[in-house]
Amino acid sequence: MICMRIEKKIRVEKTISVVCIFFLLLTLPAALKFSVNAASTIVVGPSESIQAAINNATSGETIIVNPGTYNESLQINKTISLIGEDRDQTIINGQNNQFTIDIMANNVTVENFTIQSTLYPGEGINIFGSQPQGDSISQNTIEDSQYGIALTQSTTSFSSNDTISGNIIENNQYGVSLSSSIGNTISYNLITENSEGGIAPITASSNNLFSGNEVLNNSGYGGLYLYSSGGNVFSGNTFANNPAGEHITLYCYQNIFYHNNFYEPFQVDPSSPSNIWDYDGEGNYWSNYTGQNRGDGIGIESYTVAPNNRDNDPLTGEFSSPTATFQGETYQIPVISNSTVSGFEFEVGTETGNKIIRFNVTGAEGTVGFSRLTIPTALISAPVDVLVGDREIAPTWLNGQNSTFNYLYFTYSDSNQTVLIISSETLDLYYQLLANFLTLNATYTALVNNYTAQQPIITSLLGLNESYNELLSNYANLLGNYSQLEQSYQNLNNSYQQHITDYDQNLQNVRSLMYIFAAATAVLILATVYFSKHSYSGPTRGSKEKESILSKPNNSAVRV
Repeated sequence: MICMRIEKKIRVEKTISVVCIFFLLLTLPAALKFSVNAASTIVVGPSESIQAAINNATSGETIIVNPGTYNESLQINKTISLIGEDRDQTIINGQNNQFTIDIMANNVTVENFTIQSTLYPGEGINIFGSQPQGDSISQNTIEDSQYGIALTQSTTSFSSNDTISGNIIENNQYGVSLSSSIGNTISYNLITENSEGGIAPITASSNNLFSGNEVLNNSGYGGLYLYSSGGNVFSGNTFANNPAGEHITLYCYQNIFYHNNFYEPFQVDPSSPSNIWDYDGEGNYWSNYTGQNRGDGIGIESYTVAPNNRDNDPLTGEFSSPTATFQGETYQIPVISNSTVSGFEFEVGTETGNKIIRFNVTGAEGTVGFSRLTIPTALISAPVDVLVGDREIAPTWLNGQNSTFNYLYFTYSDSNQTVLIISSETLDLYYQLLANFLTLNATYTALVNNYTAQQPIITSLLGLNESYNELLSNYANLLGNYSQLEQSYQNLNNSYQQHITDYDQNLQNVRSLMYIFAAATAVLILATVYFSKHSYSGPTRGSKEKESILSKPNNSAVRV
């Protein structure tokens, strides 16, 4: 009994131990994760110094800054991520320092702050140093500085491969400025209300991409100012209400502009080399362009920007590039329209699986609107139905459909409508069957038309066929008669051969009879002659001698 109790106790203790070990194994990953996160993240509160956290951080760490106002100037000289918890409530004010944030290292991230500077000259964010590259400045509000964001050159190197994206850059003297900078991306920023220029100045910089920015209400140099820079690409930007317009001055060359919306004149120095104003058959929208739409959203006439600078394919509608997310991928859907496009959405039907693009179009009453969409085939590849309001519109597929994009163009007469573009796999199957039917029907129609066209020939051939059949029947009759004649001929020939044989035999008999008759006649004649002589002449000497001779008995040994 005691042994049994001890054994039972041991089993219970083993069970408890196994449960405890199992629980520890379950909680270990979370504990490890917590410890790793705690080691890689630094949190800064309102009463603390962000610069102190930067100084204490190691390369690769993330610094999270709680909401509050931080009156300090930051210098970042190591690879870290500096993240604000609330864009509007997490404020860094550089006060009387030259830089609010000075970046001098690679792969630095600054995100989700309001960045201010109250000193002129002063820079909100300056990327500077020994070739800093790969830095990311995103989702910030940058204001009240001489330069909102400045990418500058040190004595030995350039700023390159940095990304400035999704920021609001407002109420500065200059919004975004580049000096001797190469290969940077400035995209989807709102650059507005800057007193000396929006994207300005851009000097001695090349191969930078400016994409999707809204550059509005900037004074001084206006929305854009380029000087001695080349090879930069400006695509999908909107420049509006900048009183001085946009400027390209001396020594600017081969900068590429396409899909931009320009609502004021673009001023190009007459002595500047030529730049490129269209790409792959599409140029820019110019608010003062008066050319006609050729039926695909592109103008018939080119647009002269300045001497040696011409947009060969100006857009007749505004350009926009909304996005759609599908299966974890984000796709851009460029739109060209003379209507105002808003409320762009993409969804997949939960029951039908149909892919649906929805947006609103607003235009002036009495005008004909158009929209042209470039839809990635990875997003929609099947045929579509287009509905504008409650009416179905027949779209045009421009240049067919390729393996990358579908170019869809359609027009409408009413303003203030909702557009639905619906793609269905079932509809795709229907269209395939319809296409096959139409192909077969076209083939059948062609055969009928060909038959109708050949009917006189066919009728003639039928007549010839009847004549041929009649001739064939006559030929068959003649052939039968010929066979009968041939048989008769054969019979006659056989009879003829028999007659010939009989004739030869009869001829031979006649000859024999003639020979006999001739011989008999000769004998008769000889006999007649002989008997004639002896009957009518008397005996002679000779006869007497002959009698004597004949009368002599068996006198055979007569000499001759």
